[in-house]
Amino acid sequence: MDALNPRFAAVTITELPPATRISLRLVDREAAAGALGLDLPCRIGQRAIAGDRSALCLGPDEWLVETPAASGAALTAILGDLATRLPLSAVEVSDREITFVLEGPAVLDLLATGCPLDLARLPTGTGTRTVFDTVQVVLTREAEDRFHLTVWRSFAPHVRALLDLAARELATGL
Repeated sequence: MDALNPRFAAVTITELPPATRISLRLVDREAAAGALGLDLPCRIGQRAIAGDRSALCLGPDEWLVETPAASGAALTAILGDLATRLPLSAVEVSDREITFVLEGPAVLDLLATGCPLDLARLPTGTGTRTVFDTVQVVLTREAEDRFHLTVWRSFAPHVRALLDLAARELATGL
């Protein structure tokens, strides 16, 4: 088929600018919340947002904390100070990962080409660690038709190629 299906052609894939990402592990999330100015969610998959910071709960004592790159030094300073008072692990993983914005009316179809989860059931404002193809990714649902897909930089070209191929196939109805 040569004609483009407008529903699928509307799926876009965009790389976000760099951000500061911290893999945070700690037990006393309430004490950390005050210092961070951000509640750390207690349920896996929940996400909290305060100002330009967000925290996605990835495990019982694990969060992915993000802020724009311009605010990264302030966040790492807060975590450094917090580490003097609480046992924690805060590892900056900013350079390790790239985030793609996947957006459009067929975004669920696009993600279904490589992700085994039923993402239609993932509520807006939440996220999950999963796989795309065979690559570990973190997905957050930003809106009904928009997801952020975060992947390790070394796997990003592979994932991007698969997303581009799937988007083209969906657009042509293959």
